[in-house]
Amino acid sequence: MASKRFRMAVIQLAVGANKTENIKRAVNFVKVAKENGSTVVALPECFNSPYGTKYFPEYAETISSGETCQALSKAAKENGIYLIGGSIPEKDGDKIYNTCTVWNPDGILIGAHRKVHLFDIDIPGGVKFKESEILSPGDKFTTFNTDVCKIGIGICYDIRFQEMACIYKNQGCDVLVYPGAFNMTTGPLHWELLQRSRAVDNQVFVATVAPAQDKTADYVSWGHSAVVDPWGKLISKTEFAEDVIYADIDLKVLGDIRRQIPISNQRRTDLYETVNKSS
Repeated sequence: MASKRFRMAVIQLAVGANKTENIKRAVNFVKVAKENGSTVVALPECFNSPYGTKYFPEYAETISSGETCQALSKAAKENGIYLIGGSIPEKDGDKIYNTCTVWNPDGILIGAHRKVHLFDIDIPGGVKFKESEILSPGDKFTTFNTDVCKIGIGICYDIRFQEMACIYKNQGCDVLVYPGAFNMTTGPLHWELLQRSRAVDNQVFVATVAPAQDKTADYVSWGHSAVVDPWGKLISKTEFAEDVIYADIDLKVLGDIRRQIPISNQRRTDLYETVNKSS
């Protein structure tokens, strides 16, 4: 009988202006994560580039032939892990996307999630940001199978949209992973709240992966990467600094929770329904 447990590592990486150095640091931390027993490893949003629309065109590369993708493929294969490559600016023709690549233990690309919901907000006295000035939105959901379970991918702002998480649950996902860089306005208020809400709403594990905080950056990340269980409990978390956190995920817990609070069977689909319309 296949094991229903695995160790996940979440890498809260310090990101600077040197793309090659960012990639090198990420690969080194992936090795550390493997050495500590992880079979699924996740990197943060925009880990090879400073976060900002003015940086995206310069740091963008093609999937899967670019410098970053080649390094991630090699790291996944050398360490024999499933590697969730945070996100990078992807160039495809005349468009740029915010894209998360996923690599299997053979170093093969098995998923590429383009951020579906672009981060366009304007909070007076807080933060103003408009990704759509540079980025194009994705139009597909992204899941992949491991030896143990199915995992769904979202990027940052995607976590605010419960419909997306619900569709992943309906597609059989037991774990949702969101590389994301919430800011110093919305981070303290909503980051943990949204992680726990998505976990409880859908009775799944949720992992969030942020860049480490750099107060000198144009965009300051809240950090606080975490893994949450289906009860909404924090299994593992960190704060602002660069760090690797680990979560031993027991999928048998899902069965217990779903039997005890059987919301999937109790949904009034005669009154409402969440439908996947992606191509």
